[in-house]
Amino acid sequence: MRIAQIAPLYECVPPKLYGGTERIVSYLTEELVRQGHEVTLFASGDSKTSAKLVPCCERAVRLSPSIHDPLPYHIIMLEEVRQRIDQFDVLHFHIDFLHAPLIRGLVQRTVSTHHGRLDSPDVAAFYRVFPELPLVSVSQDQRKYLPHANWVGTVYHGLPRDLLSFQPKAEGDYLAFLGRISPEKGPNRAIEIAARTAMPLKIAAKVDRVDQAYWEEIVRPMVDAHKNVEFIGEIGDQDKAKLLGDAAALLLPVDWPEPFGLVIIEARGKYFEAQLAGVLEHTCPLTPTSDRRRSSPRKSRSPIGANHADY
Repeated sequence: MRIAQIAPLYECVPPKLYGGTERIVSYLTEELVRQGHEVTLFASGDSKTSAKLVPCCERAVRLSPSIHDPLPYHIIMLEEVRQRIDQFDVLHFHIDFLHAPLIRGLVQRTVSTHHGRLDSPDVAAFYRVFPELPLVSVSQDQRKYLPHANWVGTVYHGLPRDLLSFQPKAEGDYLAFLGRISPEKGPNRAIEIAARTAMPLKIAAKVDRVDQAYWEEIVRPMVDAHKNVEFIGEIGDQDKAKLLGDAAALLLPVDWPEPFGLVIIEARGKYFEAQLAGVLEHTCPLTPTSDRRRSSPRKSRSPIGANHADY
């Protein structure tokens, strides 16, 4: 099949550091290419892929000092898609809402995936106007905020089998927080947990511009006030494997309806497949990585892209 993957431009695909959405787009794209599909990836120009890349900006917009507004570049990307739209059997959008007017006359050839929260009344208002858009959820729980939307399937996140090696024993006596510094991710709660347990805490996270004040006014003073808390900053996959593999536990005290939580399957057993869905839909504030049971992967299917074979 001729498949288009339309990724956000905030991070490259795959991202060099933070970027759960772009990681999933990369995993999916590479697996579909491996299965023999003709895949085109619309993404930033610094993306790396075995698919055909259509660059829609020179660099990922978050890390580009010359880009101050990402919206024009996403509109440029939609124009690149529009010019090639008849070349694809399926178009898979990962950019939230911007593409809706463009595809209204050809929704039967599209699917869209939301990788963020859907509990806002603004999102419900949008889908009252665009109820026909076919949506693919990343968990069953994600659907409950839009019960009348046109859900056509659920595809749980997966990881490449060789991405993170299994580590049966944690070598470090510390807690880990991995992700993004923002109120809904709960880094302040992670610090409070570390303080109550008297265990060291390593925070590996990015700080977006929109969350700069939260970092400076709330989280950074807490980091400075606790000698057992270390702020590492953003890390890539190699450093992530060591951080999670050596941690006694992963802290995930989220304060929002997490649609999936990629970090959980990265931390638990290293390549759990969709069986973790039930865990993810009842996210708890303390997820022990010491529970290092491994799933028994089925040799007949890959954890990435398998459910997308039915595009």
